[in-house]
Amino acid sequence: MAYLHPPLIPPHYSKPDSRDHARIVEEILSTILPNTLEDLAVRLWNDRLALGRSDAPCTLLLRHPAPLRELILFRSLFRLVDAYLAGFIEVEGDFERLFQLQKPLESLSLPWRDKARLLRLALSLPGYPKDQVPQRWCRTGERDENCRETIAHHYDVSNGFYRLWLDPEMVYSCAYFASEEQNLAAAQRDKLEYICRKLRLEPGHRLLDIGCGWGGLAIWAARHHGVEVHGITLSEQQHEWARRRVREEGLEGKVRIELKDYRDLDAEGAYDRVVSVGMFEHIGIANFPRYFDTVKHSLKPGGLFLNHGITSADGWRKSAGTRFINTYIFPDGELARISDVIDAMEQAGFEILDTENLRRHYAMTLRHWVRNLEAHREEAVAESGETTYRLWRLYMAGCAFNFEDGDIAIHQVLAGHRNRRQPVPLRRDDLYR
Repeated sequence: MAYLHPPLIPPHYSKPDSRDHARIVEEILSTILPNTLEDLAVRLWNDRLALGRSDAPCTLLLRHPAPLRELILFRSLFRLVDAYLAGFIEVEGDFERLFQLQKPLESLSLPWRDKARLLRLALSLPGYPKDQVPQRWCRTGERDENCRETIAHHYDVSNGFYRLWLDPEMVYSCAYFASEEQNLAAAQRDKLEYICRKLRLEPGHRLLDIGCGWGGLAIWAARHHGVEVHGITLSEQQHEWARRRVREEGLEGKVRIELKDYRDLDAEGAYDRVVSVGMFEHIGIANFPRYFDTVKHSLKPGGLFLNHGITSADGWRKSAGTRFINTYIFPDGELARISDVIDAMEQAGFEILDTENLRRHYAMTLRHWVRNLEAHREEAVAESGETTYRLWRLYMAGCAFNFEDGDIAIHQVLAGHRNRRQPVPLRRDDLYR
């Protein structure tokens, strides 16, 4: 296992002929970008405004012509990502608005004469200095769904890093907002309580929390609903943090946190309730049968299972977005349509009792996280490095844009064993007391 980190060398480009290069960049931008991007501006290394207005909510600063040169020559948005991570591009203002560029650039179709002209213009721009070429920041090795190494790639960055921008409960999943004015901490507490109510937890129940993270839900369920919780995670740092929190809360007799793979569970009918929040994205569609079968066999007759996971309107088709996620963020990440998720649950023998889409809530959650991360930039860089700060800022802002746009969603699906009297009331009134 190895990780490649680009050198962070953000020079201000100032060659004697940079005025000509600025003119060429402006010509390229006017060709490849629509003139309808009112919220976005592009400023050059010489402070010249190449696109948009000076008071635009979001400004892309090109410190060097090379990123645009590479974009044209290689026709890959990844070249811009690498340039941003290495400091050759800066983003000022509302980062989320930057992602308005993605679809116009991906769908760009030009006559061959314009393509030839763009190629000539790009070749006339300078490339990166030899000792400053951005390298791909990625995991090397084989893709393996939900293995300990791929989980560590994302979750073991640093507990201190996550603590800077998550809520006090350290909940790294979609919050549940009462309004746009509600703060993140309150919305996350509401989410934890909402899940517990959907599961209709009662004192004495045994709850299995698959992918328990830093233990927020496990501790909440034990403290407020009197249940016994078995939480499992593959992240060593999450495991250490959660166990310490359990000790601090005096819940050792109620909550057990284990470093364990769900595939190693051997607990036939051992749990009254099973929950999985924010882990489902790592499983891989091909592993749905094994995952849901494992949950089903762990659940007592008359038990309830709540699966909380991100879904995609188009499935996990190849795109710049999916390649970015698998290259930089989740090596094993794969999203399915909600219809495929429900079909797999029914194939496993579950009856679907309730389904809820919290898409707008996740867009709001991500915006809180981005603002918190930006507000703690210096601490984040000191904790985990400049590249990690930039990567998570880029990743979370892009996700917020895609949740808002409707390309991705998040569904809570409540299910129970088929053909049994289900432990849920006839109406949802108890959820909203």
